[in-house]
Amino acid sequence: MKRLLFFLLAALLGGGMLNAQSWTADNGNGTFTNPLFYDEFSDPDILRVGDDYYLAGTTMHAVPGLVILHSKDLVNWENVSYCFDRFDFGEDRFALKNHQEIYGQGIWAPCIRYANGQFYVFSNVNGKGLQCYTAKDIKGPWTHHNMKGNIYDLGVLFDDDGKVYAIHGYGTVKCTELKPDMSGPIEGTERVIIPEGNGVGEGHHMYKIDGMYYLISTDYKPNGRTLCSRSKSIWGPYETRVITADETYGYHAASLTLVPRGVKYRIGEDGTKFGLGPLDKDATACTNAHQGGIVQYQDGSWWALFMMDFHSIGRTVCLMPMTWKDGWPMVGLEGNLGRAPRTWFKPGFVSVATESQQTKPHAPYVRSDNFDGKQLGRIWQWNHNPEEKMWSLKGGKLRLNSMPAEQLMWARNTLTQRVIGPNSVTTVELNVKGLKDGDVAGLGNINVPCSWIGVVKKGNALTLRCFEQLTNDTVDASVSLPNGKIWLRSIGDYDNDQAQYAYSTDGKTFQILGRMMPLSYQLISFQGSRHALFAFNVGGKNGGYAEFDNFTVEEPKADRSGNIPFGKTFRIINKATNRPAVCDPHGFLYDTHAGDKSQRTQFRIIDKGNGKVAIQCLDGRYIKVYGEGLAGDVRFTTDEKEAEVFLWQDYLNHDFMLFSLKNHRYIGKSPTTGSPYSMDYVGADPARRNGAVFHWEELQ
Repeated sequence: MKRLLFFLLAALLGGGMLNAQSWTADNGNGTFTNPLFYDEFSDPDILRVGDDYYLAGTTMHAVPGLVILHSKDLVNWENVSYCFDRFDFGEDRFALKNHQEIYGQGIWAPCIRYANGQFYVFSNVNGKGLQCYTAKDIKGPWTHHNMKGNIYDLGVLFDDDGKVYAIHGYGTVKCTELKPDMSGPIEGTERVIIPEGNGVGEGHHMYKIDGMYYLISTDYKPNGRTLCSRSKSIWGPYETRVITADETYGYHAASLTLVPRGVKYRIGEDGTKFGLGPLDKDATACTNAHQGGIVQYQDGSWWALFMMDFHSIGRTVCLMPMTWKDGWPMVGLEGNLGRAPRTWFKPGFVSVATESQQTKPHAPYVRSDNFDGKQLGRIWQWNHNPEEKMWSLKGGKLRLNSMPAEQLMWARNTLTQRVIGPNSVTTVELNVKGLKDGDVAGLGNINVPCSWIGVVKKGNALTLRCFEQLTNDTVDASVSLPNGKIWLRSIGDYDNDQAQYAYSTDGKTFQILGRMMPLSYQLISFQGSRHALFAFNVGGKNGGYAEFDNFTVEEPKADRSGNIPFGKTFRIINKATNRPAVCDPHGFLYDTHAGDKSQRTQFRIIDKGNGKVAIQCLDGRYIKVYGEGLAGDVRFTTDEKEAEVFLWQDYLNHDFMLFSLKNHRYIGKSPTTGSPYSMDYVGADPARRNGAVFHWEELQ
């Protein structure tokens, strides 16, 4: 909480950029740290074509739809395409018309493939069935094929004999042959290939590897797991194994937005009808790595790209090394199969020298926008199909003409982009001179519940308002805007699921408006928090217009170059006990009372390059692991050449883990047994209190 307050104070005192850098997984030293993106990217499917990699993801009700990213190294990505600009079904619900909507529906769980000299992206639209988009070039143009049928959440395989198969269904897994021209399924070909009772779920990804059929799927009962089923025939029989479970990287399940049974609720109504569910920090639930694809890198190594639930951010993507074991593609490394390091070496990494000649670290999107271009940046999406005549880019500003809506979630032509974690400050300049009676315009959060800060015009009077749907409450403030400009700000601490609004009348000094609001992930719209630029009219008519300029996103924690305490003297505090580690004179690593700051509790980092470190106690001894990780095996040596080499696992905020490059496990200490430190921990638990996650505290 102290760190959060410091962060908020820094954000509010100044109006300038805190840090122009944006999150990228690439650490610049040959390693990467998950997540690949610290913003939502659901249901990832991965494709390799030559030395190029393509990642397709869910976009639900937002347009343009079906996003595609491109990479050369699986770590650094850029947005290169969407499969369509708008839904072309011509129904009111796709455009928020006449109180109809597709929140929690739209298009989702895509499958991207390459065959016959072209790209294919398969996906489902609720109520419309299976859709396919094809293009010769990944950047388009894309051709839409409405295949209809009851096939969704599917995997597709183009087999060696030219036949095309769709694998779909939950629990009972089915296989259906598709027509080669993508006009629809072939009638009479649907067959059950895995019957219910085998623990197989949904989100299928089918591969043929060395003549064997492999089906990657995910299950959520009783919690999230990823499974692999294999067979010598597409039609089965299949045997199934769990290939990863419980890998949460120390992220517990978030509070879910809940609607009580028997309560009828529509998007945009009184938010007090629902609430935020209980928070269990020890629960894995479906937070852990699940649903995604696997791919072979150019050097022959295999990698999984699975999604994880990162609280109110939504679902994002993690890159995980894989190990083939007895014919099964297991997530993780030998000695710790089923789990994967948060920080690991980039695919194909050889040395820093060769790395410097390859892809430079970069983020997939440019998030800030001054609206000077002729087109919107690729990061932007509309909330449902927009009314094209009611918005424009003019004079270096985004103009939104207001249309009737009683609340933000029903406001048409709302422009959105995903929030970026773990913390970010988003600011936009709003000109309200074009507003008319009944208009509301501002910066909001499209979520369930939603919220916003903006200007309300009633008659000739302007009121600054903060609205929070969860409490169905407003906080108003009087403002004087002689030049018609106001700066609106959203301050997000998304790892801790909370955000707050602020405003400025000069673009320099900001003031808080409204409370620190709790945020949630929710299965109503199936999306995390999204920034929204909006203008609507509560008088049931078209109103005036709002103009937005200088949209900036600042990420104070995107620069992780100082997260490893090189050159510092520090204590290692165990997060499970809040007690510091001590180099016990008897010869093992133990813990001591919180106030002990003696030399034996003080450590320094020995840099071994590429994120690898050795740990030296200030008394001159180095940590060394003896044996296979039984209790007491974490001892010491006075010879630096014998020191244990760890890969530092950055958990941000001075939190970290130490990953052994020998047995691929972590140093840890039980908070309950009284045993000394051992090298036998498989990873962090959801609450980070099993004894394997530490906090470094610098000593002056």
